[in-house]
Amino acid sequence: MGLKRQLYLWHRWLGIVACLFMALWFVSGVVMLYVGYPKLTTAERLAHLPALPAGCCAELPAQWAEQPLKALRLTSLGGQPYYLLELADGRRVTLDAANGEPLANADAAWALANARQYAGSAALAYQGTLDEDMWTHSRALDSDRPLHRVQVDDAAGTWLYLSGRTGEVVRDASGRERAWNWVGAWLHWLYPLRGGLGFDNGWRTLVIGLSLLGTLMALMGIAVGILRLRLRKRYRSGSCSPYPGGWLRWHHIGGLLFGGVLVLWVFSGLMSMRPWGVTDSRSQIALQQAPLRATDLQLPIATALARLRDETGFAAVELQWQRLADVTYAVARSADGDSRILEAHAPPARTFSRERLRAAAQAMAPGVTVADDWQSAYDFHYFAREPQSMYGSQARPLPVLRLRFADAADTWAYLDPASGTLVASHDRAQRAGRWLFNLLHSWDWQPLLARPLLREGLIIGLSSGGLVIALSGVVLAWRRLRRTLR
Repeated sequence: MGLKRQLYLWHRWLGIVACLFMALWFVSGVVMLYVGYPKLTTAERLAHLPALPAGCCAELPAQWAEQPLKALRLTSLGGQPYYLLELADGRRVTLDAANGEPLANADAAWALANARQYAGSAALAYQGTLDEDMWTHSRALDSDRPLHRVQVDDAAGTWLYLSGRTGEVVRDASGRERAWNWVGAWLHWLYPLRGGLGFDNGWRTLVIGLSLLGTLMALMGIAVGILRLRLRKRYRSGSCSPYPGGWLRWHHIGGLLFGGVLVLWVFSGLMSMRPWGVTDSRSQIALQQAPLRATDLQLPIATALARLRDETGFAAVELQWQRLADVTYAVARSADGDSRILEAHAPPARTFSRERLRAAAQAMAPGVTVADDWQSAYDFHYFAREPQSMYGSQARPLPVLRLRFADAADTWAYLDPASGTLVASHDRAQRAGRWLFNLLHSWDWQPLLARPLLREGLIIGLSSGGLVIALSGVVLAWRRLRRTLR
C-alpha cells in the first residue's frame, strides 16, 4: 500500500472518531462568545456585602493574630462580621468578629442566612448539599466542598452555591447561564465525560488525546485535499475537485478554505491543557516573602474602620490583610469596588507610590536586576476580558507598575498601586503559551478586543466554515461505518 493511500485511510478513520467532537467544539465555542461557564466575580461578591460598622468588631484573638497566615479577611457572613483565616498549613478558620468564637457549623440554616444576605428579600429554597455538579466542576472550589445549593426566586432564576466550610457564597448560576451552558462551556470542555461516565480522573488525558487526534486528522485532511486538487489539468467535470457535488464536495472545498483555521483552533485547544508542562511557569519569584501575621499591622480594627468613615467617608464592606515587602497593611474595599490602603501610621490612601512598589519589587527577587515602567493602557500580554469569558473573573486594573526581572525565567509581574497586589505575572514559557493558546484560540488581540463586533463576526464566520468541514465529515463517517458494518 502506497503512502498516499495510507494517508487517505488514516484521515478517514481518524475523522470517524474526531469529526463529531469537532462539530460540538465549533457550536459550543460560538455560544461561549456570549455566555460563559458560571462564576462569581469579585465585583459581584462585593456588591452583595453590607457595610462594616465602625464598632462592629473585636480584635482578632491573640492565638490567631500571631499565627503565620496565607490569607486573612474581615467580611460579612449571614449579615454579621466574621474573620476568615487561611493558615500557613492550608487549614481554614472562621471566627465571629464580635467575640472571636469559631464558627460552630456551616449547616443548612447558616447557608440560608448567607444566601439571604446575598439575595435580599427574594424567596429561597434550600436544595441540599453536593460535592460537585455540572456547574461546579472548577478546581478553585475544591477547598469549599461539600457545597450547599440554594435556589433564589428571582427574575434570573439564580442558583447559589455556598461553601460547606464557611457558608460564604462562592458561585452563582443564573437560569440563562445554566440553559446555554448545556450547549456552551459544559459541552466545549467535555464535562459530560467527567464523573458519570467514569472519566473523572482521566478527563485531562482524554481531552489532550482527542485534541491531539483532531490536530493530526486535520493536518492529514489538508494534505489529502491538496493532493486531490487540480488547478491546471482539471477533472472531466471541469472542476478542480474530484467530487461533483454532495457531502464529499462540501468536505473537500470546505477543508481547502477553512482547514488551516481548524488546525489552529484544535491545536490551540490542545495547548489550553498545558500538555506535558511545556507552558508551565518556571519562575521562582513570589510577592509575599515572609508569612502574613495580623499583629504586624499594629492598627486596631475599630480605629481602622473609624478612620475610613471619618477621614474619607468610605463605606468598607471588606478588609483584606496583605504584605508588601516587609510591611503589613490592610486593603479596604467598598461595595462598588473602590479601595483604600490602611497602614498603622498613615491616613487611608488610594494608592502606593511608585517608589514603594519599586522597593517591593527588589524584595521579590533580591539580587536580581529589575526594570519597571508605568503601564496605563492594555497591551498584548496584559489585558482585560469581558465578564463571560474564561478569564472574566481576573482583575486587570489600570494603571499598573510592570516589572521585568532579569531572572532565568525572564519573569514579568504587574503590581496594582491601588492595593499592592500582584495582579498578574508570566515568564517566558507562559508567554509562549499566551501565543499558542490564548491568541490562536480566543483571538484576544488588542485591536480585535477593542472591536468586539469585528472579532465576533470573524470567529462566527470561520467557525461556520469549520462546522461545514466537521458536519460533512460526520455524515461521511456515518455512511462509511454503515457500509463497513453491514
